[in-house]
Amino acid sequence: MPANAQIIKDGAVVNDNWTLLADDQVDTTAITSQSIIPLALWQAEPSLQREDIGIALKNDIDLTAINDDLSNVPVIAIDFPTFMDGRGFSLARLLRERYGYTGEIRAVGHIIRDQLCSLKRCGFNSFSFNPENIQGEFDLKTMATSLADFSDAYQTSADTPTPLFRRRS
Repeated sequence: MPANAQIIKDGAVVNDNWTLLADDQVDTTAITSQSIIPLALWQAEPSLQREDIGIALKNDIDLTAINDDLSNVPVIAIDFPTFMDGRGFSLARLLRERYGYTGEIRAVGHIIRDQLCSLKRCGFNSFSFNPENIQGEFDLKTMATSLADFSDAYQTSADTPTPLFRRRS
C-alpha cells in the first residue's frame, strides 16, 4: 500500500494505515503492526492473532470454518475478484448478523462506486479502491457521496435491522 493511500471509512476519506499482504506475501518477516494477512496464515500462527493484525478473506470462504474468536480482529478485508461477484456482500452480512462482528469490514478489489450504498447496507464500513478498476475521474470524496444514494430502504439490513413499516409507527 502506498504511503499516501486513502480509503473511504465510515463515510469519510481517510489515510489508510493498514498494509494488505496478498497471498504471495506470506513471509512472516513482512508482517508488522497494522498488517492485513491471509486467514490461513492468521490461523496457522497463533502469535499473529493480535489486536494490531487484520485478516483478509477470499469471497469463497465458508465462514463456519472460522472457529476462532473474531472479537479481537480489528479489520477484516473481503476480496472482490470482479465487481460482478456478489459473494462478498453475503460474507459481510453474515459476519455482522450471525457472528456479531463489530470491527471494520473493508471491501477490497474490484468494487465500483455504484455498489457503495449496497455494500454499506450489508455491513461494510470501509472501502479500498484500486484506481485501475475505476473508469473516469477517481475522486474519493465524490465517491463517498454514493453511500447516501438512497435515503431509506424497505428491507432490513446489517445497518438497519428494523423494517420500514416498524420505523414509521
